[in-house]
Amino acid sequence: MSDLRLFIEAAMLGSFSAAGRKLGCSPAAASACIVRLETGLKVRLFERTTRQLRLTDEGKLFLSYSQRALEQFNDVTELLQSGKDEIKGTIRISAPSDFGRNRLVSELEGFRHDFPCVSLILSLTDSISSLIGDDIDIAIRYGQPVDSSMTARKLAESHRVVCAAPSLLARLGKPPAPISLQGLPTIVLLNAAGRQDQWSYRDETNALQQILVTPTHTTNDGDISRKWAIMGYGFAYKSILDIRNDLAEGRLATVLDDYFIEPAPLYALFNRNKFQPPRMKRLLDFLFNHLT
Repeated sequence: MSDLRLFIEAAMLGSFSAAGRKLGCSPAAASACIVRLETGLKVRLFERTTRQLRLTDEGKLFLSYSQRALEQFNDVTELLQSGKDEIKGTIRISAPSDFGRNRLVSELEGFRHDFPCVSLILSLTDSISSLIGDDIDIAIRYGQPVDSSMTARKLAESHRVVCAAPSLLARLGKPPAPISLQGLPTIVLLNAAGRQDQWSYRDETNALQQILVTPTHTTNDGDISRKWAIMGYGFAYKSILDIRNDLAEGRLATVLDDYFIEPAPLYALFNRNKFQPPRMKRLLDFLFNHLT
């Protein structure tokens, strides 16, 4: 099964060296493993050039059967070991910067208290992560997932609101309608999808609308946008989960609450795979129970 694992990783990562690093073997050993597979099968699985590594048609066919075989092997191993092994291993998590720093970290501390043999690797980014390319087990993101190749589990309900510091509201007043935001200082997030300067709301007829704001401050870090809002730099468009403590402690206040009600639930995304290690199941259950 080790040869199959390396073949699958090489196909997903597009590199023998990267696959070897992930599975703890040298580039030479990884390459030799693929040669051994090709020799045994009497087919060429990869087309190799100096610029890229890609599957042949035979390699694509072999990949599909290899993934199923490995899933079945993992399933039966898990079944045989059920109830015998402690929850252990490594989970690689990607999460938005604001949510990660101000909410997730404390929840992960609670999880580690319950399962001390699980190691956690946390990557904070406001860009969409590639589970394969970025070597991520679970990506936590807001909003309905659009990638059907991943499985999504809803962790918590949420929606985006417009918020500002009380000092800014005392100086400028509360905007009477979403269109008023076009003439006010705003803080906008910049990610791989571009500048998030179109904010969604529901009008008086409940029709979905968008307001295009002109940012006075832009950042690629969601936590910075929250801090800038607290400092009174402008109005920000934030998930209610991210600013819950700030609202409770009076650092921020929401405006236009009758308009900005569009749901943006929090999801955990992971590879569409029948087998899921017990540590991942426990973490997902833990987050669901503590975030809802």
